[in-house]
Amino acid sequence: MERPLTQHIRPGETLSLTEYQKHGGYEGLKAALKMSPKEVQDVVKRAHLRGRGGAGFPTGLKWSFVPIGDDAPRPRYLIANGDEMEPGTFKDRLLVEGNPHQLIEGMIISAYAIQAEIGYIFLRWAYKKGEKIIRKALAEAYQAGLLGKNILGSGFDFDLYLHTSAGRYICGEETALLNSLEGKRANPRAKPPFPQTSGLFGKPTIVNNIETLCNVPHILRNGADWYKKISLSEDGGTKIFGVSGKVKKPGLWELPLGVTLKEVLEEYAGGMQDGLKFRGLLPGGASTDFLTEEHLDIKLDYAGVEKAGSRLGTGTMIVLDDKTCVVGMVLNLEHFFAQESCGWCTPCREGLPWTEKILARIEDGQGKTEDLEILEGLTKTLGPGNTFCALAPGAMEPLQSALKYYREDFERHIKEQRCPRRS
Repeated sequence: MERPLTQHIRPGETLSLTEYQKHGGYEGLKAALKMSPKEVQDVVKRAHLRGRGGAGFPTGLKWSFVPIGDDAPRPRYLIANGDEMEPGTFKDRLLVEGNPHQLIEGMIISAYAIQAEIGYIFLRWAYKKGEKIIRKALAEAYQAGLLGKNILGSGFDFDLYLHTSAGRYICGEETALLNSLEGKRANPRAKPPFPQTSGLFGKPTIVNNIETLCNVPHILRNGADWYKKISLSEDGGTKIFGVSGKVKKPGLWELPLGVTLKEVLEEYAGGMQDGLKFRGLLPGGASTDFLTEEHLDIKLDYAGVEKAGSRLGTGTMIVLDDKTCVVGMVLNLEHFFAQESCGWCTPCREGLPWTEKILARIEDGQGKTEDLEILEGLTKTLGPGNTFCALAPGAMEPLQSALKYYREDFERHIKEQRCPRRS
């Protein structure tokens, strides 16, 4: 099984520039610089690389929306979104700390494909170790002539900078990220215009997730057909899947897209801890719908998870066991989302604290039957199309699916006027 992103990463170690080059590092960049920018875009399109940050948008197609040519606006920007604050998600940290040059090479190739002159790595504030590692890797790359003016004698110029985030979940939304980079309050922007034509400082900008960008060097080095073949799905390549919760071996594994949910849970995460039973999971971070035992045989790709009623998202699963209160779990998530709302739009600003308040009342044994109707109404009021960005609709996904699959738990809290899981 091929694992291009993680095969050379070792726990607690970081690949230096020399070590990365021994494993074929920057060969993808050399190949890309012999092509035209459009040819690089076409290779990535044919590889069927989709965004690994949650939305799953085709990467090469996204790049193609950037105007390039002599008459196009300049400068153009490329940004790596490493503001990894989705609860339950920790995949980009592995890539940053283990192999930073893979990210840097991916960004140089991607910048060449859209003819961007300037790039930023937008990193989560708490990743202090990752910050030091990236700064050292950037210095190595500049010293080796891989960044700056006339990269590898190609005539292409690209400068890359590290920016640590302000520490808010909303900064992970790409337009809020752009406002944060500009020194403004991290509120989402209205779209259109889209960042591809009017992004950072009003110039054409591409924002890609770190895992997405780390795939690019391998596609350019080995080809689109190779990338598609290492997948078990129509979506190209591998995915870093993660599992947290009360399993025997929580962690991260790079696996082909299309692997089954059951295989990840049982073969890699080791199954549930002794004495516990599986009740369900959030398949792609906290802002995805629950899947249950009936879904264990689904394929973990974008279409497979969507067909089951959820989203692949970040591919990092949060497991629910039979001894954990699902009402308390959802309350904890809604507390997080309520705290992290930027307050820009009324449904999110007012609706999320209201949702949290009702759930807290139910969990504390003060709930009423009509509270469930109110919660169901909120999942629609705060749903897609009713808010300025996707934060509130994402917050509603675990709630709406919990009400669907675990309604008896909510009803029992109300009937017994207590949390049945508490001793």
